Amino acid sequence: MRPFSVAIIAGGKSSRMGTDKSFVLIHDRPLIQHQLDRVHALGQAETFIVTNQFERYAKFGLRMVSDVLPETGSLGGIFTALTHAQHDWVLTLACDMPFINRDLLKFMLKCMDGVDGVIPRVAGYPQGLHALYCKTCLPSIERKLSASQLKVIGFYEDVTMRYLDEAEYAIFEHVEESFFNVNTPTELEQARQIHQAKFYTG
Repeated sequence: MRPFSVAIIAGGKSSRMGTDKSFVLIHDRPLIQHQLDRVHALGQAETFIVTNQFERYAKFGLRMVSDVLPETGSLGGIFTALTHAQHDWVLTLACDMPFINRDLLKFMLKCMDGVDGVIPRVAGYPQGLHALYCKTCLPSIERKLSASQLKVIGFYEDVTMRYLDEAEYAIFEHVEESFFNVNTPTELEQARQIHQAKFYTG
């Protein structure tokens, strides 16, 4: 397995939640803490956070970096993660996914050879903020950002991606929750119910 970094993208405005979604509580712990626990000791050389609110995230004791190009959305967050990462490969994760599946991540980490990115798909749609990217993607991303084309998957046509579809990762337990995003109060309540039902029964 090649050396890699883990980047948590926490630069969103959380407008639909009404408060910073990284810090909403699921089973008495902030959402982002659930995520950090799940990516702990994957074999990464570093874990860092992309955020413009250093004072809020300092408590986690991780390196923090701010947006290289502010107001460029999630694609700008990926660009920032790749720019600041210590290694060529970066596991890039949105901060609002509390049920990331470690087995799926380990599987993704075995698929880096000969490609510029490794991305799971759900019903054919790439999960661009649950993905591995190589720094070889930087020129393509920069061109899109310069043209104000901010769709995350917009640069994929310019690079070589390894897509993982359901047939490849369905074997992993609870994998269907790996891509669950908590963006609204309703989704937060759903996340609490999922956590209670699947992780704290018996």
